[in-house]
Amino acid sequence: MKKLLCLLLLAPSVAFADATIAQKGRRFIPAEITIARGARLTFTNNDEFIHQIYVTGLFDSDERMPGQTLVEDFPSAGTFEVRCHIHPKMKLVVRVN
Repeated sequence: MKKLLCLLLLAPSVAFADATIAQKGRRFIPAEITIARGARLTFTNNDEFIHQIYVTGLFDSDERMPGQTLVEDFPSAGTFEVRCHIHPKMKLVVRVN
């Protein structure tokens, strides 16, 4: 079990049907993810800061306070960059198959 947990933690990207992305330390965790087309990502603000996330042409959220979540669909295949308007260095790469 410990070996499996270590492998999951070290993986550069993770493939899921639906997944949760944490916002912590002004970062997205994980920083890369691969999902199936039509899958939903739940963004959970586990940070002490407000975040306002977006993907150009796909969605642009309202401000999310610490503890709040946001669920977004990724209906088409491609590679998308999720960013934060408030913290421009935050970046999540979402690959949709």
